Amino acid sequence: MSEKIKIGVFGGRRGLSLLAAAQAHPECVVTAVCDMWEPFLEDCRKFAEAKNMKISLHKDFESFFQEDMDAVILANYANEHAPYAIRCLNSGRHVLSELLPVQTMAEAVALVEAVEKSGKVYGFAENCCYMRHAMEMKKYYRQGMLGEFLHGEGEYVHNCMPIWERLTRNDPNHWRNRMYSTFYCTHSLGPILTITGTRPVRVVGFENFNPGYLKEGNCMMAVSGMLAIQMDNGATVKNLNGFLKREPAIHWYTLYGTKGFMENARIGDENRIYIQFDDDESTKEIKTYIPEQTIQNETGHGGADYYAVHYFLQRILGTEDGKEMIDVYTALDMFLPGLLGYRSILNGNIPYEIPDFRDKEKSAALREKYRNDHACTDPKVAKDQLLPVNSRMG
Repeated sequence: MSEKIKIGVFGGRRGLSLLAAAQAHPECVVTAVCDMWEPFLEDCRKFAEAKNMKISLHKDFESFFQEDMDAVILANYANEHAPYAIRCLNSGRHVLSELLPVQTMAEAVALVEAVEKSGKVYGFAENCCYMRHAMEMKKYYRQGMLGEFLHGEGEYVHNCMPIWERLTRNDPNHWRNRMYSTFYCTHSLGPILTITGTRPVRVVGFENFNPGYLKEGNCMMAVSGMLAIQMDNGATVKNLNGFLKREPAIHWYTLYGTKGFMENARIGDENRIYIQFDDDESTKEIKTYIPEQTIQNETGHGGADYYAVHYFLQRILGTEDGKEMIDVYTALDMFLPGLLGYRSILNGNIPYEIPDFRDKEKSAALREKYRNDHACTDPKVAKDQLLPVNSRMG
């Protein structure tokens, strides 16, 4: 492809960081931005003006959709990505989706089939997978230093209660007010999957319900959700996310293998890692250091947003770097444990099998099983399959 890839950004709040990442990349050009909220569009306009960018601004998706775009970055509401992704794919455009990929099993089937039918690139922008500590641990795992993966733990703890009214604009129907405890699980689970290359096959969910938190933030979700997950190689994973109190927010991961362990820091610079491997004489005692940044770009999340955009573009261009992009199947591996883990919570903590849609023929029966499964906490989508927002409401 001789010309730069033309990109549109849907969603100006979260999209501003991805707009900055795309603007900094030499192989693409941002041509349009869409958001229904004028202040977010104004932020994008100011950024574009400062960078001498020529972009069109839209408050209406339909006018945005008519723009000349090769690819669309979806940074709209987290529970509405799948319908827009499917529409963009069907129009012949590549898609880079922010979190989360879908909100129902029916959307998972529809999204997979849209990607397969269109032949276009679908990337998942789980930026935690591209943070320095995660990429450094992935390097060691690929070198075989950890050995076979045995157990991992991931935590994303971010107490949003003090800013909840601002995040939801005091709207009781805002998508965040319809979240459940394990909904936002990909920040904590995603890096474990990309580091080890394993996929989840079974999940049991638990949640921590405390009425005091609900009163404090006018939020219906339980305080935190925990997933106990079995991986396809037999390894176990504990996944925790939620609004537990600590400042600042934490992204923390630990992995144990047959040859040692590695994890990042719980306190201080979370890019700091700790390693100990049998095959490395220098780590007979625990070794700790902060990895260097390999792409010197401080866009958003310490440059992690740049990687999400970069690997997406490289997949479109067909380069070796494109293999690092998170595809639709891995995106679902990251999210479905949270979706099905919540069903486990609502049904007495029973285990749920996590489907793998990679092989079209082998997964045909699974696709049919879930094709009309719209169960979720969003009344607009679920209709008569509506789930409660927490286990006490059931």
